[in-house]
Amino acid sequence: MKLSKLIMLSLSAVILVACENPADKTDAAKVGDAVEKTTTTAAGGVKYVFTPESEINFVGSKVTGSHKGGFKEFEGHFFAKDGEPIGTDHTITIDMNSTWADDEKLTGHLKSPDFFDVEKFPQAKFEVTEVKKESDTKVMISGNFTLHGVTKNITFPATVDSSPQSVEIEAKFDVNRKDFKIVYPGKPDDLIRDEVVIELKLVAKSEV
Repeated sequence: MKLSKLIMLSLSAVILVACENPADKTDAAKVGDAVEKTTTTAAGGVKYVFTPESEINFVGSKVTGSHKGGFKEFEGHFFAKDGEPIGTDHTITIDMNSTWADDEKLTGHLKSPDFFDVEKFPQAKFEVTEVKKESDTKVMISGNFTLHGVTKNITFPATVDSSPQSVEIEAKFDVNRKDFKIVYPGKPDDLIRDEVVIELKLVAKSEV
């Protein structure tokens, strides 16, 4: 094979990989209007608090590639009894100023009014409205997600591994940023995709 053709094939392969949309490999969260929620106490339940080992990360992409990021600071809790969620007091609050990306310049841009506008919207919040058990380890989680001043109810699949002392929750899904009025398009020759992959790796331990 001629060298020129080999080079062209190699470049084509690189371009195809760079242009892949990470959201093509994940399920899209179901997104709807916010659900009215009344917080009820969890009588007899055990409070679980998310530990520093927990992670909330994301992957955003554009025509020429993708970037990883996440949030360094967040807190949350839920209540459970006999391994099942109880009551409706299950929540996560994210400090949007703790946003990070794999590029320092991008980190600053994400915090700007073009994206999260953290000065105006310093917190994001997820409040669980329903948990449906699908198997011993799989659940469907629904909750009101407030981001960038917009609240939507989102539903996504998750896996749960629990013991008497701790619970691990993992999920990977994508959302459309425009549902939350984050509409910055990017450069004309390097457009940003609408879908953003969210990856949860949460570890919670009981306060008992």
